[in-house]
Parts: sequence; structure tokens; C-alpha cells
Amino acid sequence: MTTRPLLDKELAKLREQLLQLVRLADAAIEAAIEALLQQNIAAADAVIANDVAINELRYKIEKLCVTTIATQQPMASDLRAIIATAHVAVEIERMADHAAGIARLVPKLAEEPLLKPLIDIPRMAKIAREMLEETVNAFIARDVPAGKAAAARDDEIDALYQQTLRDLLTYMMQDPHNIQRATYLLWVAHGLERIGDRVTNIAERIIFMETGKFEELE
Repeated sequence: MTTRPLLDKELAKLREQLLQLVRLADAAIEAAIEALLQQNIAAADAVIANDVAINELRYKIEKLCVTTIATQQPMASDLRAIIATAHVAVEIERMADHAAGIARLVPKLAEEPLLKPLIDIPRMAKIAREMLEETVNAFIARDVPAGKAAAARDDEIDALYQQTLRDLLTYMMQDPHNIQRATYLLWVAHGLERIGDRVTNIAERIIFMETGKFEELE
């Protein structure tokens, strides 16, 4: 039988570890974009190196989820919360992977001056980070409407991504020598667009946690 105080203690530990993972992933996104803007290879290398700790924390969370289910035998909403936490941890760790992917592009882009002043890409990163914070707060509070509202902001990221795509394609068509640098920047924008998609996945887990139903958010 589940001992409620012990289960509550394990759930609190999971929340604490999940918030720590969010802080690390958020810092990785911020640092990767700053390294890109400054063309700072050393800072980019630090983002890549720090990804190891993020991966380890994700596995630690998943292990605690499994252990809690096995030892505490939670039922109903508690069980859904633990399963959802494991899925959310994966989504957040993958966001950090996208940040590391952006950081890996910095040395390639640092070989020449940036193709254009970066305006929309930092905006995408800012929105993605805000969405992450808002959605995880909604997850912790088990607030479905707040999660949906945060996920809806993915439309803002998608619009900026399309604008970035159009701008970079124009540079490519104007001069074939721009193709490589433009392509790298497109990869950066795509990484940020994927982060927005993963935030939406977290919002879907809030719905599952609270209702037991799966709802796809667009």
C-alpha cells in the first residue's frame, strides 16, 4: 500500500529535480544564442560540455520515477503525474540538445562575419524560454488552461521561423556565396522552432496528467 507521506516526499523530490533540469536547459539556450551573437567559440564549447550534466539529471529523474512507481505503487492522478514527469524530463533534455546543436554551429559561423544582423533568431529564443518557464510552472501547478495558453505562443515562434526562412532564402538567391552561412543560420532557427514544439508537448502532458486523456495541441 502507498504511504502518503513517503509518496509526497518522492513527488516533491521529482518536482525539485525537474525544476533544476529546466534551469539548466534554459541557461543552455540562453548561452548558445549569446555565443552565436558574439561568435564566441569558447562559450559555445561550454554549452556543449554542460550537456553531459543535463543528460545525467534527466536519467536521474527517470530512475526516480521508476523507483517511486515500484516502491510506492501510486494510483490514478499520482501515477499519471509521475509518468508525465518522466516524459517532460525527456522533452526538456531534448531542448538542451537543440541548444548544444546551436552551439556546435558557432565555430562554423565564426569563420566569417555573420551574414546579417540577427533580430528574429534572438526573438525566437526569448519566446521559447518564456514558453518553457510558463509551461513548466503550469505543469507544477497542474494548470491546464495556463499550459494551453503558453503552448499557443508556439505560433509566434513559427511566424518568426517563416520570416527567417524567407530572409535567408533571399540572401541565398542574391549571392550563392551566402548559401553556407545562410544554411547554418537556418539550422539555428530550426533548432529554436523545435524547442517551441517540445514546449507544446509538455502542455499536452499537463492535460494527460489532469484528465487521463491525450489531446494534441497545434
